[in-house]
Amino acid sequence: MNLKYTYLPALLGIALFSACKQKAASTSTGPVTADEIKSHIAVLADDSLQGRKPFSAGEVKAINYISGQFKKLGLAPGNNGSYFQEVPMVQITGTPTPTMSITGAKGNLTLKAVEDYVIFSRREENSIQIKNAPMIFAGYGIVAPEYHWNDYAGLDVKGKVVVVLVNDPGFKSGDRTLFKGDTMTYYGRWTYKYEEAARQGAAGILIVHQTEPASYGWSVIKTSNTGGKLFLQQADKHRSRCEVEGWITDSVAKKIFASAGITGDIRALARKRDFKAIPLNMNLSVGISNQLKYAMSHNVIAVLKGTARPDESIIYTAHWDHLGVGQAIKGDSIYNGAVDNASGVASLLSIAKAFTQVSTKPQRSIVFLAVTGEEQGLLGSEYYATHPIFPLNKTVANLNMDALGFYGETNDIAITGKGQNELEDEVTVEATKNGWHTVGDKKPGAGSYYRSDHFNFAKVGVPALDINNGVESIAHGAEWGQKQADDYNDHHYHQPSDNYSADMDATGMAQIANMLFNIGYKLSNETTFPGWKNGSEFKAVRDKSMGK
Repeated sequence: MNLKYTYLPALLGIALFSACKQKAASTSTGPVTADEIKSHIAVLADDSLQGRKPFSAGEVKAINYISGQFKKLGLAPGNNGSYFQEVPMVQITGTPTPTMSITGAKGNLTLKAVEDYVIFSRREENSIQIKNAPMIFAGYGIVAPEYHWNDYAGLDVKGKVVVVLVNDPGFKSGDRTLFKGDTMTYYGRWTYKYEEAARQGAAGILIVHQTEPASYGWSVIKTSNTGGKLFLQQADKHRSRCEVEGWITDSVAKKIFASAGITGDIRALARKRDFKAIPLNMNLSVGISNQLKYAMSHNVIAVLKGTARPDESIIYTAHWDHLGVGQAIKGDSIYNGAVDNASGVASLLSIAKAFTQVSTKPQRSIVFLAVTGEEQGLLGSEYYATHPIFPLNKTVANLNMDALGFYGETNDIAITGKGQNELEDEVTVEATKNGWHTVGDKKPGAGSYYRSDHFNFAKVGVPALDINNGVESIAHGAEWGQKQADDYNDHHYHQPSDNYSADMDATGMAQIANMLFNIGYKLSNETTFPGWKNGSEFKAVRDKSMGK
């Protein structure tokens, strides 16, 4: 998970888990149980899987376990007789120069790798060298015609390194009409900013890290962007991308801007309608040595064929991968990802079992897809969405599970990116049945809807849903629940401490899994297709695919 959620569970620590044990009786309705989910997490988050990184022995163990469970349940292989869909990837292990040199008439800066900057290259080349490339501040790095916004207007960035801000101009502007105000659009995501800089022909791009608009701290930047990084193989070997992509700390950015005479609130400056890119009058030099490894990773896929309309499908997704073995913290170097995302895969397996046990079999096919490479940039779901096994125009919905709550059941159900599609109405119905209520993203500026595997289905028009527990703990109240969410975000997300414990409270996971089972089963016996709501950026894509 790329820190998509603001309702993330807190866990990890015997004291916390012991507190979680003092919970109210389960109130969720459905066939999935917390104990069953925990039994799968215990396997998937075990040290023997070495953090489930693609290309590793941990991948082999993880995908064999998942496919073995599918086979045990009697589910058919989902890919022409195979439980696996090969996903061709390249692993690029980049070693930046220990320092980055920034020189200018008003002084020079020497930045330290990891401490001050994190960089990598997607280009499949052994050596990347940028020498004395002019630097330019390109605001938010956005070209958005529908918002009448172009940070690159009249700008030639070929051979240059652009410095841009994370998130959208509207974030914390107080102006709800500026983009979507505090709600992030895809233009605010770092992935978009890298893509746009490449389209503009920049040699490199550095995003200024600021904790609030990024929604995570510098420690996440370090753990997510150092060491080997995986990318889908491309015919052009990624030569269309910038030579260097990366981040710099806010404190370093302030020094660079100050040298160019830029002071004060940089975000306020860049959000002005008349903002023009500013040459920084400084040149950057840095290098990266790359080691390349080509191999296949794997999505794992199984299907329960529908009895009446087997060509129409509902797809459940969860990503099986995590970060593998990395920097040791408090003596632990295995990033097991119990929450992120053994919880989602465990729930997917439990939902699969529930479907095999229903007395009236679904009329539409139910597909169970455990994808690879989410932590590396939603790679497995991107590959499936661009190489679909089941026709996208007959895919009714995608129901995604990622980092489910470890602090028990909640009265509030959080809908990621609330307001996107009609699947949310089904969530409201299910919640109301149980006396719960739905909420949207508490921190909409985090751009949660663009940060897990459902996004790749949305991009190709398939209505995609991602829900999670809120913070209103049924057992302990909202204040307690918020503390757990904050603790996870601050101390355990993408850290080795995201571990399994037998004391963990998985009732919240069962709550979400049962809701998604009920929604999927209902959809599987209907003839209509849910749509996108007016105002969603994905509505036009679906309408086109459905011939509307």
